[in-house]
Amino acid sequence: MTVEGKHEQESLFQNEPDAIPQVPVECLGITFENDEKRREYFLEKLREKLKDPEFRKIEGFPIGEDEDILALSDPPYYTACPNPFIEDFIKHYGKPYDSETDDYRREPFAADVSEGKNDPIYNAHSYHTKVPHKAIMRYILHYTDPGDVVFDGFCGTGMTGVAAQMCDDPNTLTALGYTVKSDGELFDESGKRIGRRGCRKAILNDLSPAATLITAGYNLTRFPESFSKFATYLYAFGQVHLDGGVLR
Repeated sequence: MTVEGKHEQESLFQNEPDAIPQVPVECLGITFENDEKRREYFLEKLREKLKDPEFRKIEGFPIGEDEDILALSDPPYYTACPNPFIEDFIKHYGKPYDSETDDYRREPFAADVSEGKNDPIYNAHSYHTKVPHKAIMRYILHYTDPGDVVFDGFCGTGMTGVAAQMCDDPNTLTALGYTVKSDGELFDESGKRIGRRGCRKAILNDLSPAATLITAGYNLTRFPESFSKFATYLYAFGQVHLDGGVLR
């Protein structure tokens, strides 16, 4: 590659669109100036936690330097070690159980579930024993309400998290064969009520660091419009500068 080409390439990347909008964000009840400030705040909290010898004794704690763990982490949403913010997450989003007022009742889910493995989301990353998110959605919609916390202790690539979020997507719900009413109520083809449209909160865990990293990639796109804009930019850049699979 020539020096002129290198300068041209750097100039193009300098003009790339902003990946993350600089707007206020709310996280666990705290409002930050922007998402970068949120990450800085929780990274410092995680840095302090990593100094705790008892914390590092947790079974499965990764072998690695603190700076490497911090570099991979996006707290409180994702940490490349046992997540110390789970308790805060549950306190913020969870609903305390009260035996006197609890009226939760669900019949056992009894239906055949079959989903293909040709969905673009499913195919974005291969993984053994991977379950399509659309199959998981049926169980989440049956057993939970919008805003409920769902836990998957063997999350693999995080399809449970994807399913929990896609419970708010009318197109996906329609593709499952459900009718979405204006008030969010869902009904199947026979007219039986299925549940309510709306996101659920997910806690995802796996012993495999690779699995949790993939899970974070699947679930932590908090600015989809910016992601789409940036992906379009990269595609256009590649079309212009790729020649036979080689960047010129």
